[in-house]
Amino acid sequence: MPSFKVSLLDYGAGNVRSVRNAISACGYEIEDITEASQIAQAKAIVFPGVGSYGSAMKVLKEKGFDQPLRDYLKGRDRPFLGICLGMQTLFESSDEHEEGAEAIPGLGVIPGKVIKFDESKMAVPHIGWNGRILHQDSPILKFVDAEEDVYFVHSYYAPVTDENKEWVLTSTTYSGQRFVSAVQRGSVVATQFHPEKSGKTGLNVLKGFLEAVENGTFDQAKKIDIDPAAHTDLTKRIVVALDVRTNDHGDLVVTKGDQYDVRENHKEGSETGRGGVRNLGKPVALASRYYEEGADEIAFLNITSFREGVIEDMPMLQVLEQASKSIFVPLTVGGGIRSYSDPKSGQTWSALEVAARYFRAGADKVSIGSDAVYASEDLVANGGKCTGESSIEVISHVYGAQAVVISIDPKRVFVSVKESVNKKHVVVELDDGSVGPNGEKFCWYQCTVKGGREARDICAVTVAKAAQDLGAGEIMLNCIDMDGQCNGYDLPLMRAVSGAVSIPVIASSGAGNESHFVQVFKETGVQAALAAGIFHRKVVEIEACKNAMTKSGIEARKSSKRNT
Repeated sequence: MPSFKVSLLDYGAGNVRSVRNAISACGYEIEDITEASQIAQAKAIVFPGVGSYGSAMKVLKEKGFDQPLRDYLKGRDRPFLGICLGMQTLFESSDEHEEGAEAIPGLGVIPGKVIKFDESKMAVPHIGWNGRILHQDSPILKFVDAEEDVYFVHSYYAPVTDENKEWVLTSTTYSGQRFVSAVQRGSVVATQFHPEKSGKTGLNVLKGFLEAVENGTFDQAKKIDIDPAAHTDLTKRIVVALDVRTNDHGDLVVTKGDQYDVRENHKEGSETGRGGVRNLGKPVALASRYYEEGADEIAFLNITSFREGVIEDMPMLQVLEQASKSIFVPLTVGGGIRSYSDPKSGQTWSALEVAARYFRAGADKVSIGSDAVYASEDLVANGGKCTGESSIEVISHVYGAQAVVISIDPKRVFVSVKESVNKKHVVVELDDGSVGPNGEKFCWYQCTVKGGREARDICAVTVAKAAQDLGAGEIMLNCIDMDGQCNGYDLPLMRAVSGAVSIPVIASSGAGNESHFVQVFKETGVQAALAAGIFHRKVVEIEACKNAMTKSGIEARKSSKRNT
């Protein structure tokens, strides 16, 4: 039985539930820090930071936590684990603050400034699984093998410098840029990556830290000489999507359709000739299976008839709460993330309030669909000027760009002559074998809303660029024409969008076998590929896809083989 409780400093932003669950999975109890006076009495503090640097430091100051934290950390002999933003706040300052405002000072424990990745040289945010280069031999990592990958999601980083090199526990490289991925000095430890989202590897990092607290073994860390040319590679991710809705009996199920039609095609004796909603399993059980099979991320896409009461959609919240207890990879939730009013009560909820409910239930990211198209239309009509009022902007401002995924659902509009299309739309030349029904060699990708039921006069490339300008951190790119067809991803669409934006793109719709994953990673600039039906029906195994990627020279995640 552990001799201490972990003091959790939850300042109120993002998905802290997963950190709680990960600590509990390691066998430790938690007590929340709600008063500044508790900081000095803590046996071990865990500070999970999500959101923006400026807002985090502002909240710490408003709560009176900042100076007690500095005092706690001063001697470096009090156990502390900062996660992601919790690491960045240890530095003196950051470039992540309000435009035009003065920089907000950090806790100042580690010398130096946190700066932004160069968007002209790499996709930003840095999202996904990457490796670590060891600078110290530390008991914190005693249960972790050097080659195991961990999960990152951040736009800002701390460079390795002469001033902070004594702190560096591990470093990581992204597109040639080396940055601090973990620090340790004495009992003060912090990670840029998310151990609570790094599967069994991450749980073993937490286990190493907590056992070092228990046994007092922090002082056993020893410096290692590293090869200056050593580097790590960001892997390509496989994302599994679960379309969740109620069936005809009111049960929440995972379903899958062809081009958004989720009902069985025929049923004897049915008045309509149609069967019920396809039931491919229970959401939490199926998601747990994919976690064990090696999914890099899991997306719950809510397609049930929830739109009249998004914030009261308790079944989906319960799915997230249950899933986050045993699934320690990133969880995305999509469906109805917008501002809305209840026509019965007249009460209004903002998009931020809706998103906050999902984050607190266990989501790491929210996916915005129709509302992103409307916001993009408004941005274009407004001459590219942001108002700060769209759901993308308000959620990104509080939780960070990395927490906002935009789901774009276009369909092809075939044309024979490029010049016949309105110049506001981006026309794409089609690959051989994918021409239109009348031999058309070009198309533009018309965005849809309301689950593909309504087409809008705006193209996918325009929406992607607008969403990036509004503050989105990632794009989930679907093609309705390819959905459920198992003929491969729409490569021209993937190339057009990934080439037009600097944020990561997730390819979706069309995967039918292992080669389709290899093809989309080889031939386009996407960073992740999503599939659903082929995994639900066990047509293809996740491991087989990763093996095919590795054989083709595409980096796939290396995970822990140890039990936690």
